[in-house]
Amino acid sequence: QVQLVESGGGLVQVGGSLRLSCTASGRTFSVMGWFRQAPGKEREFAAAVHMSSGLALYADSVKGRFTISRSNTKDTVYLQMNSLKPEDTAVYSCAAAPYVSRAPNEYLHWGQGTQVTVSS
Repeated sequence: QVQLVESGGGLVQVGGSLRLSCTASGRTFSVMGWFRQAPGKEREFAAAVHMSSGLALYADSVKGRFTISRSNTKDTVYLQMNSLKPEDTAVYSCAAAPYVSRAPNEYLHWGQGTQVTVSS
């Protein structure tokens, strides 16, 4: 059974950092990414990485502050989030896709999500 399990969310102050992790079980994927959804807003692409090449794609809203990376075993993806802002508050979900994309509907498997709250 394919599962994506996230960890690392929590409460942090403005300007702080958090590192999210997502581990896939059951199979490995070509691309893994992170999306986020704030209350009352649509799901938003944050970052994605090609698990073999390391090619990364970022949303403009997180570029320069967030870094996506993957493990050597190619089954775990990380999202290092620095200089966090209140507008980064959201549920962050890990997802897997056959190719790099910003579109949620291209991602076939999803984790349950982890809450990130940035307090001012």
